[in-house]
Amino acid sequence: MSNELYTHNEYLLRRKVLTFAGAKFHIYDPDGNLAFYSKMKAFKLKEDIRVYHDEDMQQELLLIQARSVIDFSATYDVFDQTTGEKIGAYRRKGLKSMLQDEWLVMDANDNEVGLVKEDSTLLALVRRFVANIIPQTFHATIAGQQVWSFKQNFNPFVHKIKISFHDPDFEKRMGIAGAILLAAIEGRQK
Repeated sequence: MSNELYTHNEYLLRRKVLTFAGAKFHIYDPDGNLAFYSKMKAFKLKEDIRVYHDEDMQQELLLIQARSVIDFSATYDVFDQTTGEKIGAYRRKGLKSMLQDEWLVMDANDNEVGLVKEDSTLLALVRRFVANIIPQTFHATIAGQQVWSFKQNFNPFVHKIKISFHDPDFEKRMGIAGAILLAAIEGRQK
């Protein structure tokens, strides 16, 4: 069942902006069916984001877990909870991300294999210092090839993020985990 969830090339992630104590993420397939759900608790010192198939939270699919407590250059391991295997990790490029968000993509053995980067330095600076009404766009590249992108639509009440996979061989579990991580971590800065 869970492998079928990762067959699409596009998903829509929705994050409610005005939620009490925490964040909720709904990810829909192209037909509008709920494919993934995550509820993140507020005020946690060490991030532990669990991704489920639906709001009942009975079938846990992915775990995104910080290696350390509140770290500007934190590393987040991604585990497939149906198999128990680590499938990769994301590491935030701390100081560099002050101007333009960047994340390293790592494989299961912590080898650096790619980069997730915000669209442009100029737009990133405008977002941070002038007005936060310009939606963010991120592109993930592996070996110089774009494998997925994350494009936010502007809406003051609900973050809508389009996740597009451009390489059929890319590990979509990592893409889904990366999109939720970006929406959770980068979304907190807004």
